[in-house]
Amino acid sequence: MLNQVQGTSYLAHFGLNQAPFSLTPDTEFFFTAPAHQEALNVVKMALGNCEGFIKIVGEVGLGKTLLCRRLLNTLGDPFVTAYIYNPHLTPNGIRRALARELGLELPSNIAQERLLDALNQRLLGLAAEGHPVVLFVDEAQSLPVATLEALRLLTNLETEKAKLLRIVVFGQPELDELLALKAVRQLQQRIGFSYRLTPLTSVGVEQYLAHRLHVAGRSGAKLLSRRAVTALAYASRGIPRLINILAHKSLLSAWGAQSERVSLEHVKAACRDTEGIGDRWLWLRSWTGRFA
Repeated sequence: MLNQVQGTSYLAHFGLNQAPFSLTPDTEFFFTAPAHQEALNVVKMALGNCEGFIKIVGEVGLGKTLLCRRLLNTLGDPFVTAYIYNPHLTPNGIRRALARELGLELPSNIAQERLLDALNQRLLGLAAEGHPVVLFVDEAQSLPVATLEALRLLTNLETEKAKLLRIVVFGQPELDELLALKAVRQLQQRIGFSYRLTPLTSVGVEQYLAHRLHVAGRSGAKLLSRRAVTALAYASRGIPRLINILAHKSLLSAWGAQSERVSLEHVKAACRDTEGIGDRWLWLRSWTGRFA
């Protein structure tokens, strides 16, 4: 029942222009939940204060990558941004990746000293033009310890007035455990600002669903019943990735039944088809809810 269906028929059935609950981090669908807005504010404030190292932590599925891309798309002048999405890099690998992001074309066999000098000169040139550089690192909990130390050393590049490079790392809670290691204690002391993302509240889930459906082109009557929304909030625990998975499957279930509205039964069908719901499904299976 929940197999892949033709997108055009699925979208047309619900009056949508595009899929509302895709798992790709599309910034067009960015939802400014209080926690995400606070995280944005923290990063922007820290960058404005010339902080060298900023940390954003959150559990799997809370939207860290989408938040990162939102910052990349909206930070704007005077900042120059660089983005590293693959954390499995050696110390020299992450330095080369930063060099590429800053437009430096260097030999693959360049010595570490020359690479560092080239980076320093590029950062100094941008600073002289009034463009501080911000490096965003996603999935930072997977960074090798030696690469974390390389990042710390990069924040040593500075003028008398300010850091030449500011680094924002996004990671799962394991990042805190990594930073607690004795080998990287100097880096932990460099973190000027940090923020921990939290799941959406039940009200936030309702607003999140409505926002994504609106962006996808839905207008008119509400697509999800009150009981369906409440069940989605409970089953997903307010985690955006799980909301997307369950909402998408719920819409597919409703489309398969040729229903014009998503009901509690469609959410139950989505939960049956989804790993990671656990004992919440056992409770939801017999739940009727208090809302019509």
